[in-house]
Amino acid sequence: MSWELVSNDEVLRQALGELAKHEEIAVDTEFMRRNTFFPQVALLQIGNADKAWLIDPLTISDLGPLRDFFANPSQLKVLHSCSEDLEVFRHWLGVLPAPLTDTQRVAALVGEGYGVGYRTLVERALGVSLDKGETRSNWLARPLSESQCHYAAQDVIHLLPVWTWLSQKGGGDDRRAWFLEEGERAAAELSQRELDGFRRVKGSGKLNQRQLLVLRSLYEWREQRAQRLDKPRGWVLEDRACVAIAAAMPKNIEKLAKLEVLPESVVRKQGSAILSHVETAQTASDEELPEPGLPPLAPAERALLKSLKSELRTLCEQLNIAPELAMANSDLERLLRTEGQGVKGEPTERWEGWRRDAVVEPLRQFLARARA
Repeated sequence: MSWELVSNDEVLRQALGELAKHEEIAVDTEFMRRNTFFPQVALLQIGNADKAWLIDPLTISDLGPLRDFFANPSQLKVLHSCSEDLEVFRHWLGVLPAPLTDTQRVAALVGEGYGVGYRTLVERALGVSLDKGETRSNWLARPLSESQCHYAAQDVIHLLPVWTWLSQKGGGDDRRAWFLEEGERAAAELSQRELDGFRRVKGSGKLNQRQLLVLRSLYEWREQRAQRLDKPRGWVLEDRACVAIAAAMPKNIEKLAKLEVLPESVVRKQGSAILSHVETAQTASDEELPEPGLPPLAPAERALLKSLKSELRTLCEQLNIAPELAMANSDLERLLRTEGQGVKGEPTERWEGWRRDAVVEPLRQFLARARA
């Protein structure tokens, strides 16, 4: 296995020039995220099937060539389980690799299972067992050891052969279009997770609309403060504290403190700011309130949802894809709720593309028959 450590701007330009000759490249990152909000990029790996270039971001001063390189529309970027890597790229470079494909998602589209790890895929596709020795390494420490460099290089050197193996299992161009679409979806989900993140906080489903407005306001305030301080969200305000405050809607510092979900120092320093969000929600008009959480399904609808899940599994077995990737449980429930009495609900972007004809429309037809 051949690799080269890139530690200055001139060598970087030479490496990118060499890599630009390839139609497809493998990409990975090493980063640390222990006591910070943003991932701290520690290494960027780019490679083909013959060589890996290990780019040291701590010694690169001109990021312009990297931004241009990853924005090149004529070169496919191949990553594995890319969601956290995309966060790194957005914060560090301000751009996302495009076009891209994610071999973990591709594996789910060719019968290799959902959420399959890189090492498992390498072993299946190439019969190679990868070393795990540097999994918990301190990637920000310098100098990087020979063992670290070898470990980082193997994360891209085998990726293109794995991608080729998966592509061949997928068959023709139609399924390859699905692979590329999933790459676009991975990038879109990065922003979507932030827009409705407050609804995924444990306990949010028990709140009424006005309480939900408090939770959303606190969530956004916490997000902004955590980013400004570059500290984990929980260091600013834990999820359970956000929900408890939203549920109680305290009117003064004394009642806030009695909830016993905040350290005294937070109550003292940030209590007024927290209470301002509660007060704003209390005086907001009904039009400003977020949509309420959905009520529980009736027993007959729960039984139909179970049948719908079974139908999805059958469809996916025929397509040789993982049902978890095809449609999330939350989307199945939404489909069930919006397809009543033969009236179609508004489609979501998650239901478009290959899913529309392969999965969503057959499920709609199944629901229509089941309710006839």
